[in-house]
Amino acid sequence: MATLQLADWLIIFGFAGIWLGVQIVANGRLPRQLRQGPTPTAQKRSPEAFGLFWIDQYGYIGLTFAVGGLAAIVVGVLS
Repeated sequence: MATLQLADWLIIFGFAGIWLGVQIVANGRLPRQLRQGPTPTAQKRSPEAFGLFWIDQYGYIGLTFAVGGLAAIVVGVLS
């Protein structure tokens, strides 16, 4: 019976990270700072501004998972 090596686990978790990251970005969209064209704004310290802040954070989390997953796959394949 074959056991999984570290490289195999990196590839597995890399694909999982990409999948989760893409799902998060598809749901929460890209952060406003990375979008082109007009972006929604709100008055400072308002509930709407707080909501926009957290949607942006959600987008950054998704991008981090996707990019980290891609990096894990590259490291797993190269090792």
